[in-house]
Amino acid sequence: MNKEIADIRIEYAKRSLNENEVDKNPIKQFTTWWQEAVDSKFIEVNAMTLSTVDENNAPYARTVLLKGFDARGFVFYTNYNSRKGRHLAHNANVCILFFWKELERQVAITGTAEITTMEESLAYFNSRPEGSRIGAWASAQSVVVAGTAFLKETFNFYRERFIHGEIPKPPHWGGYRVKPTQIEFWQGRPSRMHDRILYTLQDDGSWKIERLSP
Repeated sequence: MNKEIADIRIEYAKRSLNENEVDKNPIKQFTTWWQEAVDSKFIEVNAMTLSTVDENNAPYARTVLLKGFDARGFVFYTNYNSRKGRHLAHNANVCILFFWKELERQVAITGTAEITTMEESLAYFNSRPEGSRIGAWASAQSVVVAGTAFLKETFNFYRERFIHGEIPKPPHWGGYRVKPTQIEFWQGRPSRMHDRILYTLQDDGSWKIERLSP
């Protein structure tokens, strides 16, 4: 083992998390942590790791951006024909992970992904900058391409196509909502004795709250 890598460590000690103090509803608890993260003003607070599995049950992870959340779940947008889209068509089980290192916190959300309504996808698509809307047409996400020249030509083609009119939402582009079944809140603590509070959705719609060993 590379000793320099093995010696990298940080002693976490900023906050604590007690199961007797957290909200009974994990979405409300997430809202509290989310606001604290937003108030901390660090870059791309909405970045989250999305993990999926393919048809051979091989895992894959990538970073996507949270674009909304409420009691129904956590929303992101993408190309439905992308690798993640193909994975989700085969297996809707996912995990999303937020790591807010400035606050020494993680939130891991396990659940199932479902496609959002057309109205939701349209509303978000139309709120995007023009370049991003053109990019949704130009990018066949996850497909092998010849090089950057091809991508530029394709982008320019669609830019010219829509130069005199409205840019419609591509049929292959839209949102997913992750409906949580488990949410774990992780707070870094000294000596690696981290606080871990797990919420598990029950059949009656309530949430069971448990502390996990670090």
